[in-house]
Amino acid sequence: METVVSGIRPTGNLHLGNYFGAVKNFLKMQNDFNCYFFIADYHSLTTHPAPEDLHGNVRQVLAEYLAAGLDPEKATIYIQSDLPEVAELTLLLNMNAYLGELERTTSFKEKARKQPENVNAGLLTYPVLMAADIIIHHANKVPVGKDQEQNLEMTRKFANRFNRIYDTEYFPIPQPFNFGEALVKIPGLDGTGKMGKSEGNGIYLIDDPKVIRKKVMKAVTDSGPTEPNTPVTEPINNLFTLMSVVSKPETLEFFKEEYSKCSIRYGDLKKQLAEDIIIFTEPMREKIKAIAADDAYLRKVAEIGREKAHASASKTLKEVRELIGFRSF
Repeated sequence: METVVSGIRPTGNLHLGNYFGAVKNFLKMQNDFNCYFFIADYHSLTTHPAPEDLHGNVRQVLAEYLAAGLDPEKATIYIQSDLPEVAELTLLLNMNAYLGELERTTSFKEKARKQPENVNAGLLTYPVLMAADIIIHHANKVPVGKDQEQNLEMTRKFANRFNRIYDTEYFPIPQPFNFGEALVKIPGLDGTGKMGKSEGNGIYLIDDPKVIRKKVMKAVTDSGPTEPNTPVTEPINNLFTLMSVVSKPETLEFFKEEYSKCSIRYGDLKKQLAEDIIIFTEPMREKIKAIAADDAYLRKVAEIGREKAHASASKTLKEVRELIGFRSF
């Protein structure tokens, strides 16, 4: 059985971008593959979360993963920092990762531009830690969103490089995987870019109806088309993309036709989109509340995941150290 690995940073609640870009695929994969799904709390340290917030965020995301449908009996669900082996493998991979290639990654350049006051080494070596997360379990497939395609390519490069340097075929070369569907990138509500936690442009699975309506009604639009069959602008196409994943196909088609006829009313579009998002998220929102209140269940899931993930990671580290040349006296 092939192995799948992926994770989400606990830098806030899960949003629709996380769900459609990652979690939705997790739900399919856990039935057919040997799956490792983790909460990437090491990765979240690049944003310097307060200590009192870090555990709470991990706990909340774990509850939201479970509410979205991940099953600890089918998949290994664990917390990244419960595996110190990941940090050691990252160190070892860093020895053969080069400054130029890390500086050229799109994600690093984008973060450095947006937060010039916090261009830390963790941001620079993010692809190396991501590679360690993946190859430590010998992943064959990685369900990544479109924005992470380049970082996965870096993982493939590092795995290939390790194999070449140590004259081995130890690490499989992981492939992006979405069950044959196009990689999904859910846009934010601010008119440009993807939906993100740090960007403040997202709709969260835990948001109540009032909050969802308020966010959607504030979404960026434009002044409206002035001629029939005008190409759709980015802000409006973003709303259409959101509608394509939560609304009925005929609803989306109706508003697209209204746009092409120059008769679209953005207020009506937003109201419909908000109601469709509310209908989609409500079952998960209620499950999140129930699971988050069950401390014993969350503790049990984390413990089971840690044990299963540790068995895989410790075996990999032992074998990697031997390949590199570390020997016990």
